[in-house]
Amino acid sequence: MFDDELPRTKRSAITPGEDISALSVADLEERIETLKAEIGRAETMIAHKQDKLGAAEAFFKKA
Repeated sequence: MFDDELPRTKRSAITPGEDISALSVADLEERIETLKAEIGRAETMIAHKQDKLGAAEAFFKKA
């Protein structure tokens, strides 16, 4: 059996800056989708925290 015939294992973590030259097109597309999902998650958390901050500022605003 050759190395390229071995079953591929899924990588669980993406490390920014790592060498991606050996990844296939499908792997790169999957990586992009994973990163897009993570960006969406971060944007949702930012919006959530900004809402809470706005509410706190409104509550403690000096009259």
